[in-house]
Amino acid sequence: MNSKTAMVIVGAGVAGTAAAMALREGGCGSPVILIGNEAMLPYERPPLSKAIISDETVPEPKLLIAPERLAELEIDYLGGRTVKWIDRAAHTVALSNGAQLAYTRLLLTTGARPRQLSVPVAPGSRIATLRTYADALAIRRVIGPGCEVVVIGGGFIGLEVAASAVSRGASVSVLEAGTRLLTRAVPARIAELIRGKHERSGVRIETSAIVERIDAKDGRSEIVLADGRTHIADLVVVGIGAVPNTELARAAGLTVDNGIVVDETLATPDPDIFAAGDCCSFPHRLYGERVRLEVWRNAQRQGVAAAGNMLGASQPYEDVPWFWSDQYDETLQIAGLCREQDVAVVRNLGAKGRLFFYLAADRRLISACGFGSLSAVAKEIRFAEMMIGRRLAPDAEALADPTVSIKSLLI
Repeated sequence: MNSKTAMVIVGAGVAGTAAAMALREGGCGSPVILIGNEAMLPYERPPLSKAIISDETVPEPKLLIAPERLAELEIDYLGGRTVKWIDRAAHTVALSNGAQLAYTRLLLTTGARPRQLSVPVAPGSRIATLRTYADALAIRRVIGPGCEVVVIGGGFIGLEVAASAVSRGASVSVLEAGTRLLTRAVPARIAELIRGKHERSGVRIETSAIVERIDAKDGRSEIVLADGRTHIADLVVVGIGAVPNTELARAAGLTVDNGIVVDETLATPDPDIFAAGDCCSFPHRLYGERVRLEVWRNAQRQGVAAAGNMLGASQPYEDVPWFWSDQYDETLQIAGLCREQDVAVVRNLGAKGRLFFYLAADRRLISACGFGSLSAVAKEIRFAEMMIGRRLAPDAEALADPTVSIKSLLI
């Protein structure tokens, strides 16, 4: 394999895989090399907290690209390998198997890893985090009727695992250190709707629950809280956020600040190195600030955008952030970045759900959240996303009125 003029991608998640395909679809004639640290082909991660845990039979991972498509696009996939270092001067990367690859352009899509507990954990405690297919299978093997599961962290991963566990007959408690669920992700009123859904489904939720330590006790785990309360668990699932994988970039002398720092085109200060997905921090024109997003669609679209810019497009990445999470039979969808300081406008859809629109000081629609049935929420959030992208300032009364079509406000 001649890699002297290769486009090399480090990280085979959704961002890296999307970039590899986009390079070929964009006319790249150079070798395209995709490096993944798992031996299996690149696969989707959203099902890990849902179907992989909760389905009656164990699903196979959903592949991001079929082997036939990899061959057709002539993408060289190097699985089960890591990159040890980057030599920016020589334009080479060194692999864990001792090989070295030369690159013309390098894309870092190294993703993020689960944040670990910072409290004492006794040996023998059964603790799990969720990032890989193997992680999901390990959690699935323990969860079942009569199993006591404690989830530490009331974010999306923790809540999705809680929903999957209770659906399989486990007894589930969620311990959140903050005063409410989803503190960084959604406004308080949406968080309360989601909490109610979980509690009605049998999940016990405790907020302001500060974990002091985890002890091993009779083959199980005892979670001790700062106020003296304790919980016994057959399995403790830790979902307290993620840490961007920036060590490789930092060692190469690239700027790191809550992620690998890139410009609007997703390029690092080294013009031949780009970054995309969960690992990168980028400036967003809509919000006038630097952000790092851990969401599927952002990773996929940034991978495509980075590929175009590696080929010379020099186009800024300006997509409106969008996120979804399935909570039992209902969906949460978010367009934009929700901020508590913005003015909230509520549209009540009755039994179908609720929509929350947030207006900036200049009355522009800056974000929107919806929780309820997929059919009621998805279309409305899509129209809201379009308004956010166009920087529109819709009438607040019209936004609140469920008899007014959201689509009609796209003017």
